[in-house]
Amino acid sequence: MLVLAVDTATPAVTAGLVELEQAATQPQVRTLASRVTVDARAHNEVLTPQILACLEEADRTRTDIGAVVVGIGPGPFTGLRVGMATAAAFGDALGLPVHGVCSLDAIAAEAWADVPGGQDESSGAELLVVTDARRREVYWARYRRSGRVDGPGVCKPVDLDSGDATAIAGSPSHVDFFDLPVLPVETPSPAGLVRCAARDILARVTPEPLVPLYLRRPDAVERSYQAVR
Repeated sequence: MLVLAVDTATPAVTAGLVELEQAATQPQVRTLASRVTVDARAHNEVLTPQILACLEEADRTRTDIGAVVVGIGPGPFTGLRVGMATAAAFGDALGLPVHGVCSLDAIAAEAWADVPGGQDESSGAELLVVTDARRREVYWARYRRSGRVDGPGVCKPVDLDSGDATAIAGSPSHVDFFDLPVLPVETPSPAGLVRCAARDILARVTPEPLVPLYLRRPDAVERSYQAVR
């Protein structure tokens, strides 16, 4: 099955086409085309052209797509809603299921193969994932082989308890705040996004409505005025 994957929860605008197949033990994913633009202000301008470029590179058409996966954050309000609105529009136009996944989960799914001892259930390996939340804060979550064990949350790096983490992945501007081995996965990849929803897609589970993980109020809020007496 051909799956369209998009994410705009980080400064990277990500789009890709992934071939998803059911194997004997677990779903298998293969990236056919991917486009990433690192620009926190360009989500709206480049996402759809990136999707079209991926279709052209893979020599596929929109009608070949069987499902859509989108990162639902956590992320800043403006950028995050661009990806979710675009994914929802593709799904509505083509009559496709749109699966939302935590963007931090997608980073963890891609990075876990590089976690020291990560394939040994008894090793106690644990992964911390952080992304840029602006305001000198990070979005974060912690993972073990079984999946997410804490988070997602948002706080200043100095206030973040890394718990039993044995490695870290995510924002290159923030991973160095922690005394942990750094893994080379900085943003959600198309393959990581699809891995998070693979079993539901193959089982044709009806996805839940898309709900963004903002974790805090948007920067722009309506002013509150008091009556003058």
